[in-house]
Amino acid sequence: MESNGYKYEDTTEATELNSKQLRHLAWRSLLLQASFNYERMQAAGWLYSILPGLRHIHKDKKDLSKSMKDHMEFFNTHPFLVTFIMGIILAMEQKKEDREAIRGIKVATMGPLGGIGDAMFFLTLLPITASIGASLAVEGNVLGPFVFLIMFNVIHFGVRFGLMGYGYRTGVKAIAKLKEGTKHVSRAASIVGLTVVGGLIATYVSFNIDYAWVSGEAELNVQTDILDQIMPALLPLAYTLLVYWLLKKGRSPIALIGLTVVVGLLGSFLGVM
Repeated sequence: MESNGYKYEDTTEATELNSKQLRHLAWRSLLLQASFNYERMQAAGWLYSILPGLRHIHKDKKDLSKSMKDHMEFFNTHPFLVTFIMGIILAMEQKKEDREAIRGIKVATMGPLGGIGDAMFFLTLLPITASIGASLAVEGNVLGPFVFLIMFNVIHFGVRFGLMGYGYRTGVKAIAKLKEGTKHVSRAASIVGLTVVGGLIATYVSFNIDYAWVSGEAELNVQTDILDQIMPALLPLAYTLLVYWLLKKGRSPIALIGLTVVVGLLGSFLGVM
């Protein structure tokens, strides 16, 4: 088949990769970002991840060289979901599909999966599992960190290895299924994640005004009588949103941590926090 003037030297379809080979590729995908750079992002790690599969498929050196060169192009996706793309691409490589079609599928899937992965793992799974582990740790339970790591990685590795086989078995047919559920999955995961983050803010961010206005026998506590009546945990939410806004504006996380320390010390010194 031809693509940009290239014709496969060996057009015979390769034998299928077995389960052991697919698991080996999934393990290699853990090093996707090992040589991350700002020119090609994850390209080197991507090629490293699928290289044994390409060697199994392309017995001709020229075909293998062309494939490796193509896969060193810019690549960037969510590291936990990369095996899904690996499976699809290896299925296409195995069938000796048009090289431009292979490139197009890779480019078309890496962006959406990057967004879905962030919503599923970093905005949903991570806050939920970390909050459970942190709650146990705060109560003095030494198993807190282990519970977090086990819960998070059971799902992480389950998804990583499961998608490797799923993507390979379904090949390009999986693209249609992915498009059907992308928006719904991303929206649902974002809602759940933001709900958990909101709960964490109210539970763990402590920001109270310790000041009472006194007039004669009347006393008005600013925190309980005014702010809490408007909305409980209003100040923690407001401060969290302020920090998030400053972070989006390019402020350094270290500077924001310093700002938080300064605000706390000033509030304590003035006796209003």
